[in-house]
Amino acid sequence: MTQPLLSIALLGALAGAPTQPGPKPTYRVAANWPVGGEGGWDYIAVDHAGGRVYASHATQVEVLDLANGHPVGIIPNTAGVHGIVVAQGRGYISCGKTNSVVEFDPQTLRVTASVPAGAKPDALCYDEFSKRVFVFNNGATTATVLDAATGQPVGTAELGGAPEAGVSDGKGTVFVNLEDKNEIVAFDAKTLAVRHRWPVGPGEEPSGLALDRAHRRLFSVCGNEKMVVLDADTGRPVAVLPIGSGVDGVVFDDARQVAISSNGSGTVTVVHEEGPEKFTVAQTLATARGARTLALDAATHRLYLPTADLGPAPAPTPAVPHPRLSTVPNTFRVLVLE
Repeated sequence: MTQPLLSIALLGALAGAPTQPGPKPTYRVAANWPVGGEGGWDYIAVDHAGGRVYASHATQVEVLDLANGHPVGIIPNTAGVHGIVVAQGRGYISCGKTNSVVEFDPQTLRVTASVPAGAKPDALCYDEFSKRVFVFNNGATTATVLDAATGQPVGTAELGGAPEAGVSDGKGTVFVNLEDKNEIVAFDAKTLAVRHRWPVGPGEEPSGLALDRAHRRLFSVCGNEKMVVLDADTGRPVAVLPIGSGVDGVVFDDARQVAISSNGSGTVTVVHEEGPEKFTVAQTLATARGARTLALDAATHRLYLPTADLGPAPAPTPAVPHPRLSTVPNTFRVLVLE
């Protein structure tokens, strides 16, 4: 392709023109990295520049070499660990059982500070526009806002519902799913003022959220086995796609124009964006039961999913009336898809 044609195609994409139909990407399980240990897990994060994968696990974060999955170290004492993010030379971990965020040095893995958050801090989101980390407090209706360069709290966003995963558009707006309201809230990354509230239509209990920044499309994955696509400027419903059960994560690969949901039932669903108004399920790939969250390395297009072998659920208690399935000791691992 000559340079003038390339420029025209690029300008069309930036303007939101329909993408050109091409081969639909497919994936395979390329590697299985054993980690071991006991306990459950939640989110996983990739730091491509640092060459590391961070996997939440029980009361610690497992740190693995991005190239081969070999253990690099652990970050201990992160009770109720959920989300991990590395930004501005610092790492942040949400600890749901202590209502705090642990700050660590990505080079040494040494914990450098602990910052109070709201009730049950869960997912984290870094916004490069404001250079802030947003800590979504699932046990409250707020997000604790940190200066990513210093770790200092700079505000609290009132969201009006229990937040799950969030995503930034890089231009000053942060979007977040409200699990109990079946809504997406869009708010200003600097003033923290809510700009929009949009229902996810037929979707119920939205968890993971991803964004196609070029074409302004949000992908909200929901507990009733639906991926809902919305216009990120107006909230207009664009499409609804079937996915697997037990979903908790979704990513969007800009280069491949696919949204991939991780379904705890043991599959990933690959949705191809053929154009801003046309979406199709390109692949349903078997992974492993329990692999409900994932992370994307945008530089290599590889996907990373934590899981472990599952056993029977423990007996219900008043404190935990609906316990999750137990995990088989020493089976915790990370699946690598490419």
